[in-house]
Amino acid sequence: MVRSKHVPTVASARLARELREQRVRAGLSQETVAERMGWAESKLYRIENDKSRLLQRDVRRLVELYGLGDEESHALLALSQSAGEPDWWHSYSGAIPEWFQIYVVLESSACEIQGYESELVPGIMQTDGYARAIMSTAPAPYPESDIDDTVAIRATRQSRLTGDDPVSAWMVLNEAVIRRIVGNRTVMHEQIERLIALGSRPNVTLQVLPFDVGAHSAMHGSFMYLKFTEPTDPDKVYLEHQIGALYTQKPEELDRYRLMFDYLRAQALGPEQTLSLLRQVAAEFASS
Repeated sequence: MVRSKHVPTVASARLARELREQRVRAGLSQETVAERMGWAESKLYRIENDKSRLLQRDVRRLVELYGLGDEESHALLALSQSAGEPDWWHSYSGAIPEWFQIYVVLESSACEIQGYESELVPGIMQTDGYARAIMSTAPAPYPESDIDDTVAIRATRQSRLTGDDPVSAWMVLNEAVIRRIVGNRTVMHEQIERLIALGSRPNVTLQVLPFDVGAHSAMHGSFMYLKFTEPTDPDKVYLEHQIGALYTQKPEELDRYRLMFDYLRAQALGPEQTLSLLRQVAAEFASS
């Protein structure tokens, strides 16, 4: 029998985190729990890192093993049931590589997103035309259906900034992001206007890092810093490259990126100066 592939969801990520936390509170090691459950230790590792599917009967065994009360047990069992329900982006999963599926889950549950972009408008802020133009530069052409799905995904992600309960976002953009022509001048004009609209929202802060700043703290590239409400869910840094991504939540590395972002904010134009610059750049693209 071939088991269906595990696709992470916001609920499954929370379930994995809660089960890991309950095991630690119970004073049990992964080795001990795996032995009592009749599993390989690697299976428990995958479950606690949301890399493997977990059946409800196994959740029942785990909550019993961890000695949880009725209220906590019922909450985890309900969460387990929700974990099997697809998130909005699952219908597009064929267009999302596995390494990025993790980011979509994290972004969907984050309470604050901070980031620095050296080359591109952040995906969550891109217009359809800009996103299509970016994908057209890929060395290997994308199928048209994948392009359509990717554009739809980015549009839905953007609703996190504009919906009824919007996430807070603070982005620092290298000046190259708003100057380099992606697609054509019309595409860029529409994209800059989108940035102006988003940057004018109370939950979004935009800053441009001007060329004349010179060398700065993020010369090695872009990053996203994700914050979460749950005290058991540590902040995470996301680093994307051409064929994948890296995620870190090590305290010393989080400290480094927090400090880096503080330096960037201090060097960049203020939010009002940034909006003025964006209006100037939009006018330049519109007039040529």
